[in-house]
Amino acid sequence: MIKKLNVPLVDFENQDLDTAMELGGARFDVDRLNWPEAFPYAPLCCGRIARTEDALVVDFRVSGLDLRAQNTEDNGRQWEDSCVEVFIEDPDGSCYYNFEINALGKVLAATGADRHNRQTRPAEEMDEILRFSQNDSGEGEGLHSWRVCVVIPFWLIGMDADRLPKMIRANFYKCGDKTAHPHFLSWSPVSTEKPDFHRPEYFGELYL
Repeated sequence: MIKKLNVPLVDFENQDLDTAMELGGARFDVDRLNWPEAFPYAPLCCGRIARTEDALVVDFRVSGLDLRAQNTEDNGRQWEDSCVEVFIEDPDGSCYYNFEINALGKVLAATGADRHNRQTRPAEEMDEILRFSQNDSGEGEGLHSWRVCVVIPFWLIGMDADRLPKMIRANFYKCGDKTAHPHFLSWSPVSTEKPDFHRPEYFGELYL
């Protein structure tokens, strides 16, 4: 079943980020285990989403085994690390945008019509993506809890802040391809034979 979520407009000017997201953000869970036989491990992953007048704010909280954070620069192989992801379809349906964020707050951001020949965003655009990360336990084995929050300007996802569409299509993911316990979770279900997050036909709906 396709997931749906209302994205509230939140006042970030008169309260700190944590309070604003906790009180005003809409809760979502990244808990869909789409390939349980091949990849049975499911770390806890949830978050809150909200918007400002000119940006989308997504705040992830994760608790799981074996934290990996090897990609220390933007536009690396973030999906191999302990990673959370936001995929958003352009309002006109011509392409989609992926934002893949590891526990260090380093982001892979790209755009394209499908999983092939995707174009990463240039450095000046990456600088416009605000990100906040918190990890007090370092890397390695054992149980780790961490958080990343990203603020994505609407213009980076094909939208005019003054004329927002009523709805956009998106999905949230949790993965870790090269962690000790590889895993692939989603918010809205993905019905493919093997893990494939680059499938906009399975995106859920975010109402602005």
